[in-house]
Amino acid sequence: MRYDWINDYLLSKKGVSKNLENWNWIRYQIGGKMFAAVCLGEDDVPYCITLKLEPNEGAFLREQYEDIYPGYYMNKIHWNSINPDGAVPDELLKDLLDKSYDLVLAGFSKKKQAEILEDV
Repeated sequence: MRYDWINDYLLSKKGVSKNLENWNWIRYQIGGKMFAAVCLGEDDVPYCITLKLEPNEGAFLREQYEDIYPGYYMNKIHWNSINPDGAVPDELLKDLLDKSYDLVLAGFSKKKQAEILEDV
């Protein structure tokens, strides 16, 4: 995988936890809700990175980058997947991961957001 920094980057965010789902997905969560996943094949090699985006932004990016496509095994409107060996620039992927984190965090009440962010 080209993006060997992704685990450290995501775990550096406030309130983030990770687990290995039984379908061999490394799920990154905030407040118990997934905002990103690294999906592993049978050989434990990543085959996609999945994250949540606003629908219009996701659709725009899928038109711009062949390595961004509708979310693998996810809602194709809100979730997008990225080829882990593709040509999406690192800074763009970091920005998209930030947006996914912010989008999921914003889905909680203000009180719950404060609890999540304080819990660190």
